[in-house]
Amino acid sequence: MKSPKLPLALVLAATLPFSVIVDGEEKDITFSVKLLAVDSNEGCAIVDVNNDGQLDVIAGRNWYAGPDFTPRAVRAIEDQNGYAQSNGDFPYDVDGDGWVDVIALSFFHTEIHWFRNPGRDVLDRGLLWEKHLLVDTGVSRNEAELLYDIDGDGVVEFVVNSWNKETSLLAWEFATETREVVEQVANRKKKVMREVPTLVKRTIGSSKNGHGLGIGDLNGDGLKDVIFQAGWYEQPQGGAFTGPWTYHDAWYLHASIPVVVRDLNGDGRNDFIYGLGHDYGLFWREQLEPAADGTLQWSEHLIDDSFSQPHTLHMADIDGDGEEELITGKRVFAHNGKDPGGMEEPVLYYYNWDKENERFDRKTIAVGSAGTGLQIATGDLNGDGRLDLAVAGKSGTYVIFNEG
Repeated sequence: MKSPKLPLALVLAATLPFSVIVDGEEKDITFSVKLLAVDSNEGCAIVDVNNDGQLDVIAGRNWYAGPDFTPRAVRAIEDQNGYAQSNGDFPYDVDGDGWVDVIALSFFHTEIHWFRNPGRDVLDRGLLWEKHLLVDTGVSRNEAELLYDIDGDGVVEFVVNSWNKETSLLAWEFATETREVVEQVANRKKKVMREVPTLVKRTIGSSKNGHGLGIGDLNGDGLKDVIFQAGWYEQPQGGAFTGPWTYHDAWYLHASIPVVVRDLNGDGRNDFIYGLGHDYGLFWREQLEPAADGTLQWSEHLIDDSFSQPHTLHMADIDGDGEEELITGKRVFAHNGKDPGGMEEPVLYYYNWDKENERFDRKTIAVGSAGTGLQIATGDLNGDGRLDLAVAGKSGTYVIFNEG
């Protein structure tokens, strides 16, 4: 096995070509890879942090101001057992003031916090953002989370995945409550009662959880269901939070986060794509005609097993053809190098879906530098009309420019 190629320089520039057909001719598209930082952080997001119209990158301890991506502070994060105690960056305007904040949980801690965007003056000075408690969940061993509007009310929920199989599968709904807070008043701290943001627990499944999380309509009833390691939960007909969800014991997968739900072959039934987050294997599972009793039936297809730990998946139109591509890669040191293939070099790929032949065709974004962590983000970082990428993992935090 190859040793991981961990970069030491602060900026790495590389170009990697792949071919597309433009006006009947094969053309090369290249990516340029820029290293922003090396640490143990594995979460990232692309968003306009300072409201200047330019997309920026948030990644753990820092946000990186576009267009040059200079680092500025967001929050302090402790490291524990080889992991940064943060398993994702979730941009969301929690207090509704027009400035995007950051929501974060961690692997081993139980509290969900939000970090208040302080506005342009403080952002320019690089000071830490104020830390506020949303809720203490009482649950640790958290693998990752998704922000997703499960109930269709136009407001996202914070959906938490736990690798603890006996933990309930929970969604957290945004709300407010009156709480005692400490404020600085006339040069002294004072306790006052204020209405503050919080999260309200919504149970999807009781005492059955596990590694992997995806959201989408599996049974075609127009309601979002939840995929996880040991099967799927069917949303009740009355709505997401009106009653218990029905559990279907359909598989056992040590799956990625997210699992991507899509009708790939156009037959009107949603299929799904998943990676083995701690082993070799990237797959799509085709939904077949249901059984006579209504049970959903599936056929599994291999996409790629040449690299290990495809722990996070992302869909975006990288090549500008109007169709979303599948983006994934190797999560670097997911279990500190102890997974199968854990010491092999980082890779980052995207895959075109060939609908006619029902297969995924792989294209290279980066090899030997940028791998993945727990999130992949896309956005037009330099205003050229093409989608670029941001990834954060234990080989570093990178922005990757789509050069066209």
